[in-house]
Amino acid sequence: MVLRVLANLILFFSVFFMPFWFSCILALFFMFYFNLFVEVIILMFISDLFFGIKDTIFPNFIFFSSCIFSCVFILLEILKRKLKFYPKLK
Repeated sequence: MVLRVLANLILFFSVFFMPFWFSCILALFFMFYFNLFVEVIILMFISDLFFGIKDTIFPNFIFFSSCIFSCVFILLEILKRKLKFYPKLK
């Protein structure tokens, strides 16, 4: 539990004070390491609120990284259940 809270704090400070690519790599690592690390989606949503810009492909949509990380979260949770070395959820 303490490790998860520490990971949340590290990711929180990473979102606000580190480059975006570093936060993404850290978020992917934490999503794979912890079970149901939903905090990533919340922090990426906050990141989009503060730093999101309009894209040329989707002009009125600024929550691009939130949607990407939501999809990655779902795919990683499915993948973790399929892996043999990852502990099973009951």
